[in-house]
Amino acid sequence: MRLCFMTTVVPITKRGAVTLPPALRRKFGFGSGDNPLVLIEERDGEIILRPASAVTVRDIPAQVIQTWMAEDEAGMREFESSARPA
Repeated sequence: MRLCFMTTVVPITKRGAVTLPPALRRKFGFGSGDNPLVLIEERDGEIILRPASAVTVRDIPAQVIQTWMAEDEAGMREFESSARPA
């Protein structure tokens, strides 16, 4: 596996805005579409940016939503059972 790292320093405005260089936006697909979105995640002391998209709920098949809900409920049951004192 080949790892490539690119380090770029960009300013942050007083309002917290960051402008990504055009090469990075193109490489990772940021800014494609009419209303580009970015998913921001904080993990292990780092900030991770990923392209995101919004989908109208009515456009998601009911079976997909039911699967997500079942997975969430199973995860919550697992969490609740592990959080109870022994």
